[in-house]
Amino acid sequence: MKVFKFGGASIKDADSVRNVANVLNHFPGEEILIVVSAMGKTTNALEKIVESFCKRKEVTELLKPIREMHFEIINELFSADEHRVHNDVEILFTQLEIICQGKPEGNFNQVYDQIVSYGELISTKIVSSYLNSSGYQNKWLDARRLIRTDQNYRFARIQWQFTMRMVTETIQKGNRYVVQGFIGSDDDLNPTTLGREGSDYTASVLAYVLDAKEVVIWKDVPGVLNGDPKTFDNTQLLEEISYREAIELAYYGASVIHPKTIQPLQEKKIPLRVKSFINPEGKGSIIGKGKPLKPLLPCYIKKDNQVLITIATRDLAFIVEDHLSMIYKIFHQFGVRVNMSQNSAISTSFCLNNDRIITPRLLEELQKEFDVTFNEGVCLYTVKHYDEASRKRVSKDREIILEQVTRDTYQVVTA
Repeated sequence: MKVFKFGGASIKDADSVRNVANVLNHFPGEEILIVVSAMGKTTNALEKIVESFCKRKEVTELLKPIREMHFEIINELFSADEHRVHNDVEILFTQLEIICQGKPEGNFNQVYDQIVSYGELISTKIVSSYLNSSGYQNKWLDARRLIRTDQNYRFARIQWQFTMRMVTETIQKGNRYVVQGFIGSDDDLNPTTLGREGSDYTASVLAYVLDAKEVVIWKDVPGVLNGDPKTFDNTQLLEEISYREAIELAYYGASVIHPKTIQPLQEKKIPLRVKSFINPEGKGSIIGKGKPLKPLLPCYIKKDNQVLITIATRDLAFIVEDHLSMIYKIFHQFGVRVNMSQNSAISTSFCLNNDRIITPRLLEELQKEFDVTFNEGVCLYTVKHYDEASRKRVSKDREIILEQVTRDTYQVVTA
């Protein structure tokens, strides 16, 4: 069996869903498990609903365009109004509306997972139904029944033993399946999510359990490039990438690959291919065993919407292990990952993703023990395998707030 993952850009409208069927037609007779994300920018739209809902605001008007967009796609794909998919999706939207008419239950992260998970549930109903109607027979699966996690909402960790049992009992040879990425459930069957872009990780987890031949992530780019073409000019295709190099690139924020995706695949030496759904016959990139990169090029990564936090002791004492332990404990409490850090004698600086919900609470907690200053709206540039030309490329004509150089990685925070 192979595992294919299609992200939001690959199913953003009716023509894109039709193209998924076209891609799958290039693999006749193969057993494929298809992992699907929410459609287009649905996750972003649902996140806005979560924010308003948690502030006890009315969200009916925010739900309308999401509902209209999905039913517009359904009406373009299916000729008959009585097609079962209409009812299936109507039920899901009704459930979502009932949740949003009540009161938030649990903390922000738990509410987030409860609401945002509907994006994947709705998209997979549509994609699975269309594939069946076009002759690509498949079974729809509910990832909440397969992927068991802990209760670390928004950043849930896999409970492997239960997940392995449920996946192996449910997925049978000779069949093809469509399942949601990104979502699972805890022991109480509350919905959980695996972190943004977590659909890649879902594909990796399922491939590991099923001993898949390979995982293919379908993107709107030719493969893994040495920079995001929307940000950097003259990017080039990386034909081969080692597992270790892919993990490093993902850690620093390469958007093509989710940071946790590679680890399960590396354990079983399952190759990961990144290919273009626009050109399915293209070569793409392969991640597996071998040399770090082919060709060996500087790799550029830009992370927007960062916050640079500088933390200092109030009595001008040195920043030592006890202080750092306390700081990282607070980061863990808020589910924050450090993108870059740098220490001095009496202060330490951290570059983090600027979450409009979490960051204010994080700053408030840090200020109980430390003097805290911060810069919002900054950018973090990272260059792996840098040379002098690539360093100048990301730092030239920019106001540099923080700079860090290691053996093969250059990072700079700019205003």
